[in-house]
Amino acid sequence: MSTDQEWVRWGQQDPYYAVITNDKFRKANLTEDDKREFFESGRYHVHYVLDAASRLLGRDFEPRRALDFGCGVGRVALSLAQRVPVVVGVDVSPDMLAEMARNAASQGLTNVQGVQSDAELSAVSGDFDFVHSCITFQHIQPVHGKRLLSGLVGRLQPGGVGAIQITYGKAYHAETFGQPPPVAPANAGVIDLRAAKTPLPKVARDPEMQMNAYNLSEIAFILQSAGVMSFKVDFTDHGGELGVFLFFSKPVS
Repeated sequence: MSTDQEWVRWGQQDPYYAVITNDKFRKANLTEDDKREFFESGRYHVHYVLDAASRLLGRDFEPRRALDFGCGVGRVALSLAQRVPVVVGVDVSPDMLAEMARNAASQGLTNVQGVQSDAELSAVSGDFDFVHSCITFQHIQPVHGKRLLSGLVGRLQPGGVGAIQITYGKAYHAETFGQPPPVAPANAGVIDLRAAKTPLPKVARDPEMQMNAYNLSEIAFILQSAGVMSFKVDFTDHGGELGVFLFFSKPVS
């Protein structure tokens, strides 16, 4: 099953937990206080990324049109909308987009638009002076994620800023510098469940949540091919999933 299909299921089943995997954000546990904490984390994050963008540019950064890729229920997009005149949140899950719209209405925000994603970002119109994505690409298979990254960079106006987080490795693979060790032969250690005396019980399960690592050389190639001359990097670590937050500006022609 594709990562897109699984994310659609997350949107239907447990949308807040899918964004921040803490049991307090499970649908069955979520309180109004927990929800406020959830969105407060988005406000801290927006302060961080816009401050980093200002330092990159050497001046106060005040974007006019922002795109948040992988917006989910609006954790970051709604906080952006408090500081940016036009915000477009892009997500593959229609249920998450609907929840973002409800959250925007409850916060009195009318400058946020939700757009459903596809491989071509075909529903996204216009260019942006700020393109953002955080803890999203790791859930997308890299062969598709690299194509989406190229599309996002292509939506960035000359002089605009990109702030995109990418996962590159795992802390528990230190001996191979964050990369998984070579795969064992296909049949090594495989247990034939058909030989079991009794069938395994069926259990309810969450949708799959892949944690994919990207080749940073390929990411750098995408940026340089789009005309980006340099980028700033902050390292990230989400529970042992090691990554980088890339901040870059598209040159003015």
